[in-house]
Amino acid sequence: MVYCDPPYADSQAILYGAQNFSLARLFASIAECKTRGVYVALSLDGTKYSGERVCDVPIPAGLFAREAFVDVGRSMLKRFQMEGFSLEDHEVRDRLLLTY
Repeated sequence: MVYCDPPYADSQAILYGAQNFSLARLFASIAECKTRGVYVALSLDGTKYSGERVCDVPIPAGLFAREAFVDVGRSMLKRFQMEGFSLEDHEVRDRLLLTY
């Protein structure tokens, strides 16, 4: 079993701009694991703005067998950006993708 928690694609430029991370390379590695019979779980961008926007991530068709959304509360990024403000409109859900 491999669990991947990479920099999230939707906020990567804001939080990880100095790093050279390739989501395509990660998907290729997950595909290789899958061909070897290794189960992979990947947490990735889900929804923003209390579910009003599903993050557009180029997930390869057929790579994952299941997808679930997990409530994670207020946006971590917005907590830093809007310290002291109410964040009711910034509930987020992470996407959990499973190859099995």
